[in-house]
Amino acid sequence: MIQVPFPPSKAALLLDFDGTLVDIAPTPESVIVPAGLTEDLLRLKDLLGGALAIVTGRPIAQIDHFLPGIPYAVAGEHGVAMRKSPVHDVDHRVLPAVPADWLGGAEDIVARYPGASVERKRAGMVLHYRQNQDAEPAFRSLVGDWAAEPNGFRLQDAHMAIELRPLGVDKGGAVRELMAENPFQGRLPLFVGDDVTDMDGVRAARQMGGDGWLIPDDFPDAATFRRWLHDLSEGHGWGA
Repeated sequence: MIQVPFPPSKAALLLDFDGTLVDIAPTPESVIVPAGLTEDLLRLKDLLGGALAIVTGRPIAQIDHFLPGIPYAVAGEHGVAMRKSPVHDVDHRVLPAVPADWLGGAEDIVARYPGASVERKRAGMVLHYRQNQDAEPAFRSLVGDWAAEPNGFRLQDAHMAIELRPLGVDKGGAVRELMAENPFQGRLPLFVGDDVTDMDGVRAARQMGGDGWLIPDDFPDAATFRRWLHDLSEGHGWGA
């Protein structure tokens, strides 16, 4: 199992949510927070002097729903919305709205393929086809048309989904913003995720002198990663 090369007093932990802290579920709202995870995260937050954050594609309100009272620092929607510390309110970037005809085209596909869905966000959306994979070609044809238009968005594949999000917003930038605030400032970031969208966070953490890991490259699955977190929360696996 991975050994952190420095002690908790020098570390900050920044974690993705879906596929990392919790197993991927059929729909975003149906994820289950495993027994014991809340207690492990609270112990880790105390061990790290509060330097624990969630960096996610979800809105902040959903993290507060699934992990109530645990992470006060959250980067939502890859950094579109940021709550950086207990004394900060949520900051929202001013970003372009998704064109209405794009949303309408996506909703038309959802109507034709039961089980497919559109997850609307403050500054973007996610096209989900996990529940009906026949919708994937239609979604890809639609986003191919979007890619030909000048706009302020980028398209990125995710787990059985296609995500539309603003240009210039990614998890690497979110990591850097969080690390500039107390209690993260002066610590070394440890970032863990499971998706292509998490690679920006991994790179940022490594560039800042910390480290980053991905599931399944470095941990075979989320359950294994949670066991590693549990050990960290009990003081095991840290360097001197």
